[in-house]
Amino acid sequence: MDERMSEQANEVEEASAQKRAHDCKASSTPPFPHSPISISPTSTPHIPHSALRTPHSLTHPVWLFSARTDLTVFLGSALLSFVALWIGARAGVLYSDTPDWAWIPAVLLIDVAHVYSTGFRVYFDKEDLRRRPWLYSMVPLLGFIIGVALYSEGELVFWRALAYVAVFHFVRQQYGWVALYRARAGERDRAGWWIDTIAIYAATVYPLIYWHTHLPRQFWWFLKRDFTAIPEIVDTVAAPIYWLALAAYGVNSIYRAVRWKAVNPGKDIVVATTALCWYTGIVAFNSDYAFTVTNVIIHGVPYLALIYWYSRQQLVKSGGRGPYRLFAHGPALFLFLLWALAYTEEMFWDRGVWQDRDWLFGDSWEVGSLKFILVPLLAVPQVTHYVLDGFVWRRRSNPDFTLVAALEGTGDRLQVTGGISPGL
Repeated sequence: MDERMSEQANEVEEASAQKRAHDCKASSTPPFPHSPISISPTSTPHIPHSALRTPHSLTHPVWLFSARTDLTVFLGSALLSFVALWIGARAGVLYSDTPDWAWIPAVLLIDVAHVYSTGFRVYFDKEDLRRRPWLYSMVPLLGFIIGVALYSEGELVFWRALAYVAVFHFVRQQYGWVALYRARAGERDRAGWWIDTIAIYAATVYPLIYWHTHLPRQFWWFLKRDFTAIPEIVDTVAAPIYWLALAAYGVNSIYRAVRWKAVNPGKDIVVATTALCWYTGIVAFNSDYAFTVTNVIIHGVPYLALIYWYSRQQLVKSGGRGPYRLFAHGPALFLFLLWALAYTEEMFWDRGVWQDRDWLFGDSWEVGSLKFILVPLLAVPQVTHYVLDGFVWRRRSNPDFTLVAALEGTGDRLQVTGGISPGL
């Protein structure tokens, strides 16, 4: 999730501004400041134009999917992370490596599985695959070739490069959610954009700065020493900026709620849970277990929900035909396929590379000199996920896809299209 979210936000804002200009010319009737926003999950929702006259006129919460779904995937995943911390404390592993009973649900069933979910957005969609065959075929191929080249320069070179690409992806996804919530609420003020952007980047980047300035830690992204140390003075400078950015966000949110009755709970939840989980898992604790449960759950669960939401949209658009039929009866089959792929990949990783969970994946293999081929090959799904995620959600390169509701129509009512999923 990255700058493609900002593009959709700009499109929504421009459409809203054009509609307000049309209404001002067409009628001198004063707006009703408390006109409700009516959204039905089974029919095309309508928003009275008076409710859209300014970003501050919103008096009802707005959600990306639905209140229940958003609270579950964003707030619920963060709460699950802290429940896992409590369980770890009770089990005596809070300051230890991640035990297998936590590694399986957090890493195997969420982190690795969410990587493969991108395939449902790309390689499962025949129309999109035919539209951009070069992109979808060359990304994994080039990822493999570049991976082999990096690995030939040294194992640490490969893993360090992959770690920083992954970090970029994790940081940008959190910013993407904030951009989506701003667009969904029609927030167009430039000052608010700066406050929100600096806050979400501070929530993710500062813990990484702390990590880099306090090496070695008892945890790492992929492999020991995959991060390089930076001078501790960077942390000294960044720390007050971090706290000021979060404080400014909190003050701005309270001011908007009190002064304009404008609330955006989904955005507030994303910023707050990101700050809490990243700070707790990287700064407050110095353990592999704490980092794992606070890092991967809030990243993977919302993304899985996004892919499921998109697939349900495609199911409706196709009239229940085609490969998206497997989503007709809920997420069970979707998750089963992802978990089967995740298990298969991790079996190859463990047997050929890590060799530390033979009870789960079977006896180890002696791959010898083939390791420089096997490791980049097994990393292809991750690389593909990181790269394609920067393309498949961009409205500019996906004209038929709308992640955030687009405003269109004339007269006293605006139709909101593309932003509601009947499956969520």
